This record gives sequence, C-alpha cells and structure tokens, in this order.
Amino acid sequence: MKVQKFNIADANLVRSPGQDGDIFVGNLVDEKNGGPITIGYGRYAPGQTLTETIAVDDVMIVLEGRLAVSTGAGTVTAGPGEIVYMPKGESVTITTEGEGALTAYVTYPHWAEVHE
Repeated sequence: MKVQKFNIADANLVRSPGQDGDIFVGNLVDEKNGGPITIGYGRYAPGQTLTETIAVDDVMIVLEGRLAVSTGAGTVTAGPGEIVYMPKGESVTITTEGEGALTAYVTYPHWAEVHE
C-alpha cells in the first residue's frame, strides 16, 4: 500500500451489517487492500441505537454530532474531536443524540471478516 488521503466523499456508505436502522458504514481501507487494519466512515441518523458485542478492537473518532456508548460499566458520550475505544469482546450500545453523528473508525483486525 501507498500513503493515501481520504474524505467522506470517497466512502460508499452502506447499511451496517446485521441491523436495519439508519446507520451506515463505508470502508476505505480493508482486507481487500492487504493491510492489517480497516479504516472508514460511519453515519448515524438521529435517534439510532446499535447494540453488539465488539468482535475486533475498534476506535471511533466523532467528526460531527454526538453519540453515547454504553457498557455494563457505564456510559461515555463523545462529540466532535473526541475518540472512543471499544475493546474486542465488550458488549456496547451506541446511541445518537440530537442530529446524529458522523464518525471515522479504525479496527484491528478487519471488522467485516467477522461479520461474514
């Protein structure tokens, strides 16, 4: 792979696997590129909830809006410029507040491989 730069317009946003809410993801780098990580964008509409057990180490950077990530240990909220780390094996519920949220994410290893 070579050095690359991305923006949201580069992402092909599709419905997040396994759910039917208004939550969309778009990988920009993933297993098809031969690297060890997945990089992409996520768009959450207002009032959405996604509950799942994290299958890979996941880092989510909030670019716009706000969201909350709840676990058995409590809830963290994040807004623009803030980062949420979700370790592999953690059960989380992600909810959007207000206008929804735009995020960037990095996972290790590739999240899509465990959802196939």
